[in-house]
Amino acid sequence: MAKDKLKNTLTVAFYNVENLFDTIKDPHKDDGDFTPIGRFKWNKSKYRQKLRKITSVLSMIGEHESYNGPAIIGLVEVENPKVLNDLIMHKNLIKHNYRFIHYDSPDERGIDVALLYNPSLFTVLSSESVYVGITDEDGSTDYTRDILVVKGILNNDLVYVIVNHWPSRAEGEKESEYKRVNAAKVVSDTIERIKKEERHEPKFIVMGDFNDNPSSMSIDNYLVDDTLFNPMKALHKKNNGTLTYYGEWHLFDQIILSKNFFDESSSLRFVEAKIFKKPWMRVYKGKLKGSPFRTFIGPWYEGGFSDHFPVYLKLKKKKASYQ
Repeated sequence: MAKDKLKNTLTVAFYNVENLFDTIKDPHKDDGDFTPIGRFKWNKSKYRQKLRKITSVLSMIGEHESYNGPAIIGLVEVENPKVLNDLIMHKNLIKHNYRFIHYDSPDERGIDVALLYNPSLFTVLSSESVYVGITDEDGSTDYTRDILVVKGILNNDLVYVIVNHWPSRAEGEKESEYKRVNAAKVVSDTIERIKKEERHEPKFIVMGDFNDNPSSMSIDNYLVDDTLFNPMKALHKKNNGTLTYYGEWHLFDQIILSKNFFDESSSLRFVEAKIFKKPWMRVYKGKLKGSPFRTFIGPWYEGGFSDHFPVYLKLKKKKASYQ
């Protein structure tokens, strides 16, 4: 592909990096398993291996489709600013000059959401962490991940990036569905609030591990309305997925965008959505063959990348419209 064609393409990515913890016990978090004396015997060697694996993936996403690495990368299952700094300063990523935005979430496991961004491609104007209040059936509070909202300028367009990690299906898909519906309502309410606050119509990129598929009620009924487009839906219909559960593929990792990315006046136009899943990121034999090569299976250390594949969008640059 010609260089000028590569320069006219931007990529936007999302990756659930599966428990990226440092090795130090935090007295305020339930991270004891991820210490040298903890359940997973998580030591410096394993941590360095994890950083090398994750940064090798991030450095290759869209490398043949854009002159730069992804302009923005949403991440989930990161413990703290230290692990994010170790990521962006790693030799595999340092040339991209990434910076990051992170807030501590009240999640009981101590995992957070974050955004990496290339400041030469995405200018951050502001950010906020939005609380997702969920009450269990017994009346107790279920502390989950906050939603990260970042306002910025991407190729001269005003864009809000919303990074999510919705409640899991650990209690069962149907039993926990109301929690993800609640998270979807929080995102929708946040988008509506932003629209009312802005003088210019902003664009939205909603990304995350939703722990639901594109066809699930939380996504299809409560998040994606007539102003949003979910390109992952077509991928899911073709039996594509980013993770496996009992041999079945799921597409929990999604990037959804506002339909004004299709407007003629937009400086960025949506091209396509993809799952990044190279052969070396997969299990190569056994009953899990083809699944993501993960760091752990239960308590057993495998030394892989993550239990999810990352996803990304290609956006084509056009003439700037935002003033």
